[in-house]
Amino acid sequence: MRYTPRAITPQLTKAAKAFPAVVLTGPRRAGKTMLLRRAFPKASYQLLEDPDVVARFRADPHAFLDELRTPAILDEVQNVPELFAYVRSRIDRAPRRMGQWLLTGSQEAPLMRGVSESMAGRAAVLQLPTLSLRESPKVQMLWGGYPEVLARPADRSLWFASYLQTYLERDVRAVTAVRDLATFRRFMALLASRHGQVLNKTDLAAPMGVSVPTIAQWLSVLETTQQVLLVPPYFENLGKRLTKSPKVYFADSGLACHLLGITSAQELARSPFAGVVLEGFVAAELVKSQLNAGQRRALYHFRDEQGLEVDFILPGSSGSIHLIECKASRTPLPQMTNALRRLAGAYREQHPKARIQLTLLHQGVGAMQAIAPGVRAAETRAFFAAPMAAPKE
Repeated sequence: MRYTPRAITPQLTKAAKAFPAVVLTGPRRAGKTMLLRRAFPKASYQLLEDPDVVARFRADPHAFLDELRTPAILDEVQNVPELFAYVRSRIDRAPRRMGQWLLTGSQEAPLMRGVSESMAGRAAVLQLPTLSLRESPKVQMLWGGYPEVLARPADRSLWFASYLQTYLERDVRAVTAVRDLATFRRFMALLASRHGQVLNKTDLAAPMGVSVPTIAQWLSVLETTQQVLLVPPYFENLGKRLTKSPKVYFADSGLACHLLGITSAQELARSPFAGVVLEGFVAAELVKSQLNAGQRRALYHFRDEQGLEVDFILPGSSGSIHLIECKASRTPLPQMTNALRRLAGAYREQHPKARIQLTLLHQGVGAMQAIAPGVRAAETRAFFAAPMAAPKE
């Protein structure tokens, strides 16, 4: 499989020059190992999913680490969380030696506990998402961004089915004591049918025949393992009664399509889910652009009780803001910008000097153009293929 250069590489090499350790998290099969081995070709490598390697470490941790040639890549370290304490002691012996320990993990929450408890101030933490449109023109709604899917898109149905099985047996079991994996798999399919909706745990619990706390636990598993994005509501009071629940999206549109049974571009175009699949694709691309730039994730949605709704809000510096609306239509029309302009007006009343960007993303063709006063319309793929940042003052 041909290697695709990753946008996060400059941030990764910068971190390795500034910290003794770098922790790279991300969903399973996003390309973490390949990225590290490409970025640090002289580093030694150990896979901590290999039972023999884990047994050697646990039998004699000091001997195991003594034999490693640094810099060292330690892959899937969530399998041996006790490793952090031993690595910390070695960092403390030579605190000025940077980039010696390169760690990866697929489960962010357990990994972060180890970092916070043992590696605070010693490790930079970066998150690698799946491939973005800026990284590969092959990325699309139907296929998503997993490198192996893009390399062999004709086999994507088998790949996603195998991925789900591996994910359920490894990551889900590791994070929580889910006994009935078949039920959890049905929950994922049900959640896919709520893709792009405001999260309602009661609505999910009833058809599954489980309690709301169980649904909350299962959602936490999916978020911990970076399979879903929860986009919170915008936090600022604009003189309106706001919806307080997040929206839920699968982080990879290809996986969402697989769970929804959508197998072709024609099916997707005719599907009642076409609009929300586009919306989730945009949400993922916005988050990828932030993570690849080394920024914290800052993405919100807006919805009030009077029906005013805007898909995404990106806050910038000095009160600036970027409002984004997604439409699956190939023909952008001025009336599609009404919600954007109404929300911009309410925001401008409270922040008269703030810079406000308004963008309507659509599925048509053509260059970016003004479509209504203060609003630009852009084809989705072209918008994300170019560098994008949150607005600045």
